[in-house]
Amino acid sequence: LLLIFFTEYAEFLHCKGKKFTDFDEVRQEIEVETDRVTGINKGISSVPINLRIYSPHVLSLTLIDLPGITKVPVGDQPPDIEQQIRDMIMQFISRENCLILAVTPANTDLANSDALKLAKEVDPQGLRTIGVITKLDLMDEGTDAREVLENKLLPLRRGYIGVVNRSQKDIDGKKDIKAALLAERKFFLSHPSYRHMADRMGTPYLQKVLNQQLTNHIRDTLPAFRSKLQSQLLSIEHEVEVYKNFRPEDPTRKTKALLQMVQQFSVDFEKRIEGSGDQVDTLELSGGAKINRIFHERFPFELVKMEFNEKELRREISYAIKNIHGIRQVLPTGLFTPDMAFEAIVKKQIVKLKGPCLKSVDLVMQELINTVKKCTKKLATYPRLCEETERIVAGYIREREEKTKDQV
Repeated sequence: LLLIFFTEYAEFLHCKGKKFTDFDEVRQEIEVETDRVTGINKGISSVPINLRIYSPHVLSLTLIDLPGITKVPVGDQPPDIEQQIRDMIMQFISRENCLILAVTPANTDLANSDALKLAKEVDPQGLRTIGVITKLDLMDEGTDAREVLENKLLPLRRGYIGVVNRSQKDIDGKKDIKAALLAERKFFLSHPSYRHMADRMGTPYLQKVLNQQLTNHIRDTLPAFRSKLQSQLLSIEHEVEVYKNFRPEDPTRKTKALLQMVQQFSVDFEKRIEGSGDQVDTLELSGGAKINRIFHERFPFELVKMEFNEKELRREISYAIKNIHGIRQVLPTGLFTPDMAFEAIVKKQIVKLKGPCLKSVDLVMQELINTVKKCTKKLATYPRLCEETERIVAGYIREREEKTKDQV
């Protein structure tokens, strides 16, 4: 048992039951799984590779390694690679129960750090952000990151921690972690700008701080989680109490459930028409808004499109007046058009409005039927009820449509 406890090994979620004791194999498995999910030409995927490390020499931490922002797509990467990676990162760091490690290379301008910029968007007060400065050993001669590490340049509430990782040459040369940690420790102790803060720098200190900060963060957020869980538990217990004596085959319950669904359909339909619904469509006009547009924009537009010949109308008015008088002499000084002539002309003009009116009626009725279909989507788990509700309501709407057209 002691031998098992002190053995370091790793497990992948996609390789359940298989234990990796050689960490070179772990690295190879990560590369193989990455190629399998994203392809071999630098593709991306939001599907995580879950790796769990068991060791008596590490602290209990859950780390999510997120990609850096890619500005220009290469290989099989899509044109919007930058936005996709940004959305992926925001999906994780927006969670209030997560600490954010904003990693920035020391040999770049801290003010241009993508990591700090994204962290500030979701954590403007800096309550969850810890700055990590890498590549301190690669800075130009005569420069250092002292002001940053002393939290003077761009202050963070949780400060910055500097680390020196293995170079690609060290990795290719199989330099082990212990040797890398010793080299890192030697770097901070021997560097004139960092030796006074060497005890607060390095990977071991970062591990210790993360463990402590995560513990404190969990302690701070636990009461809110406990309160939320208790509230959900009470709600579920109330539902259980309501349905404790529930009998699925009870006809009265079936009738009640049916009436509730029909009533809910009525409420949803009314809200979509009145514009007070809980779901707002941001892509197009629908429901009452579209009907309002038909009446106030589409119908006037159809009227404007109607052809009107003033000369022809004046001739028709003249003929109507003369026909009304018959053989009687028509006085050229008449101030008023005879009533019968006026009615004849007006009726003929009103008839021309019939086309735009009928077209508007068709558009309104079509939108009402579309609204009915959207409301019946909530009844999709009961296909027969959904079909019958849609048939009955749509039939009633079409019946009203015919009566409206008759009146027109």
